[in-house]
Amino acid sequence: MLIVNTENIPGRRYEVLGLVRGSVVQSKNFGKDFMSAMKTLVGGEIVAYTELLQEARQIAMGRMVTQAEELGADAIVCLRYASSSVMQGAAEVISYGTAVRFTDK
Repeated sequence: MLIVNTENIPGRRYEVLGLVRGSVVQSKNFGKDFMSAMKTLVGGEIVAYTELLQEARQIAMGRMVTQAEELGADAIVCLRYASSSVMQGAAEVISYGTAVRFTDK
């Protein structure tokens, strides 16, 4: 599955199949959350949350790709991510884009 964040794919013609999306709400366990809170006292990267969001993006993207495959898509254009805090220590990540099928195969 070709995935791009641009509005089109140079040199390719395609038909639009529709919006596809995937989302996940992810949280860390209490121990890591507590240690991350301690890190905020001294500053620097909070690795546990970096890993949390990276994992959440991968899950959300995987769900989006599955939805595109179910439509018979060859690619997803205009990929976007969004995230929001659901509660302390938990975040929702959503990926979305436009599923397309190549017409110039």
